[in-house]
Amino acid sequence: MSDFLATALLISLGLLALAMLLTLARLFKGPSAQDRVLALDYLYLLGMLTMLLLGIRYRSSTYFEAALLIALFGFVASFALARFLLRGEVIE
Repeated sequence: MSDFLATALLISLGLLALAMLLTLARLFKGPSAQDRVLALDYLYLLGMLTMLLLGIRYRSSTYFEAALLIALFGFVASFALARFLLRGEVIE
Protein backbone atom coordinates (compact mmCIF):
# COMPACT_ATOMS: atom_id res chain seq x y z
CA MET A 1 0.00 0.00 0.00
CA SER A 2 1.38 3.39 -0.92
CA ASP A 3 1.93 6.15 1.61
CA PHE A 4 -0.64 8.34 -0.12
CA LEU A 5 -3.35 5.67 0.17
CA ALA A 6 -2.52 4.98 3.81
CA THR A 7 -2.72 8.68 4.64
CA ALA A 8 -5.98 9.10 2.72
CA LEU A 9 -7.49 6.13 4.57
CA LEU A 10 -6.51 7.52 7.96
CA ILE A 11 -7.93 10.94 7.14
CA SER A 12 -11.13 9.35 5.83
CA LEU A 13 -11.54 7.22 8.96
CA GLY A 14 -11.04 10.31 11.13
CA LEU A 15 -13.64 12.27 9.20
CA LEU A 16 -16.09 9.37 9.41
CA ALA A 17 -15.56 9.19 13.17
CA LEU A 18 -16.29 12.91 13.43
CA ALA A 19 -19.42 12.48 11.31
CA MET A 20 -20.54 9.63 13.59
CA LEU A 21 -20.14 11.81 16.67
CA LEU A 22 -22.17 14.61 15.11
CA THR A 23 -24.82 12.14 14.00
CA LEU A 24 -25.04 10.68 17.50
CA ALA A 25 -25.61 14.20 18.82
CA ARG A 26 -28.50 14.62 16.35
CA LEU A 27 -29.83 11.19 17.28
CA PHE A 28 -30.07 12.07 20.97
CA LYS A 29 -31.03 15.73 20.54
CA GLY A 30 -33.30 15.54 17.49
CA PRO A 31 -36.43 17.61 17.93
CA SER A 32 -38.71 15.10 16.22
CA ALA A 33 -38.92 11.37 15.66
CA GLN A 34 -38.31 11.84 11.94
CA ASP A 35 -34.99 13.55 12.66
CA ARG A 36 -33.98 10.66 14.87
CA VAL A 37 -34.87 8.10 12.20
CA LEU A 38 -32.84 9.98 9.60
CA ALA A 39 -29.90 10.19 12.01
CA LEU A 40 -30.10 6.46 12.62
CA ASP A 41 -30.26 5.84 8.88
CA TYR A 42 -27.18 8.01 8.34
CA LEU A 43 -25.40 6.29 11.22
CA TYR A 44 -25.72 2.86 9.64
CA LEU A 45 -24.50 4.34 6.35
CA LEU A 46 -21.42 5.72 8.09
CA GLY A 47 -20.83 2.36 9.77
CA MET A 48 -20.99 0.64 6.40
CA LEU A 49 -18.50 3.10 4.91
CA THR A 50 -16.19 2.58 7.87
CA MET A 51 -16.26 -1.17 7.29
CA LEU A 52 -15.44 -0.65 3.61
CA LEU A 53 -12.47 1.57 4.45
CA LEU A 54 -11.20 -0.95 6.99
CA GLY A 55 -11.52 -3.68 4.37
CA ILE A 56 -9.36 -1.65 2.01
CA ARG A 57 -6.83 -0.87 4.70
CA TYR A 58 -6.41 -4.43 6.01
CA ARG A 59 -7.05 -6.16 2.66
CA SER A 60 -9.64 -8.49 4.15
CA SER A 61 -12.90 -9.56 2.54
CA THR A 62 -14.49 -10.07 5.97
CA TYR A 63 -15.00 -6.33 6.33
CA PHE A 64 -16.77 -6.20 2.98
CA GLU A 65 -19.15 -8.94 4.09
CA ALA A 66 -19.82 -7.05 7.32
CA ALA A 67 -20.55 -3.92 5.29
CA LEU A 68 -23.06 -5.86 3.21
CA LEU A 69 -24.80 -7.14 6.35
CA ILE A 70 -24.92 -3.63 7.82
CA ALA A 71 -26.49 -2.35 4.59
CA LEU A 72 -29.14 -5.08 4.55
CA PHE A 73 -30.10 -4.76 8.22
CA GLY A 74 -30.01 -0.98 8.03
CA PHE A 75 -32.40 -0.94 5.09
CA VAL A 76 -34.86 -3.23 6.85
CA ALA A 77 -34.64 -1.19 10.06
CA SER A 78 -35.18 2.09 8.22
CA PHE A 79 -38.18 0.65 6.40
CA ALA A 80 -39.70 -0.65 9.64
CA LEU A 81 -39.15 2.63 11.49
CA ALA A 82 -40.60 4.68 8.63
CA ARG A 83 -43.63 2.42 8.48
CA PHE A 84 -44.09 2.66 12.23
CA LEU A 85 -43.95 6.47 12.10
CA LEU A 86 -46.49 6.61 9.26
CA ARG A 87 -49.01 4.03 10.44
CA GLY A 88 -48.22 3.33 14.08
CA GLU A 89 -47.67 -0.38 13.40
CA VAL A 90 -45.02 -2.42 11.65
CA ILE A 91 -46.86 -5.65 10.92
CA GLU A 92 -50.39 -5.59 9.57
